[in-house]
Amino acid sequence: MRTIVAFEHLTLDGYASSEQGTGFEWTHRAYSAELAEYTNHIQADFDTAVYGRETYLGMYEYWGSQPTADSSPHERAHAEWVNALDKIVCSTTLTSADWNNTRLVSGNLTEEFTRLKGEAGDTIAIYASPKLVHSFLDLGLIDEFRIVVHPVVVGSGTPLFPDKTALELDLIESKSFDSGAVYLRYRNA
Repeated sequence: MRTIVAFEHLTLDGYASSEQGTGFEWTHRAYSAELAEYTNHIQADFDTAVYGRETYLGMYEYWGSQPTADSSPHERAHAEWVNALDKIVCSTTLTSADWNNTRLVSGNLTEEFTRLKGEAGDTIAIYASPKLVHSFLDLGLIDEFRIVVHPVVVGSGTPLFPDKTALELDLIESKSFDSGAVYLRYRNA
């Protein structure tokens, strides 16, 4: 059976996005070459990416036009990987998803993702999309969390875990980086 993972970058105070700018500028300071390389390990078993509408639009806008002549070797490799990846957008407002290998899901998440978990394949990963993570948490669909905690406090934004979320988790992997970021991998207990 396939696993559904929430892959998130978080602030030290638990926010998956802030209220400033695009909401993710705080990731740049600690996103070192070391962390970028380790990200390949973190997502090595992912074969399907899941996005909420906002994350999908941002990812498609940037990665859908990559790589460019100015892309670094890491950006070039990641662009090839993400453009080839199967992608699912969960949205009730989008009417199409134009990025290659992308399909739109607007119906029953429990039915759709229970079916997907039963199919052959590797890990299904929700990227960012904290509001979608909230829906998946409510439905009991997330099996694992892969979280990079950044050494920054933003004070407000969208938390990864909404109020009154209670989970028991087992730590299965951790790693700290020279930039001050820390990777934590938890599975449901």
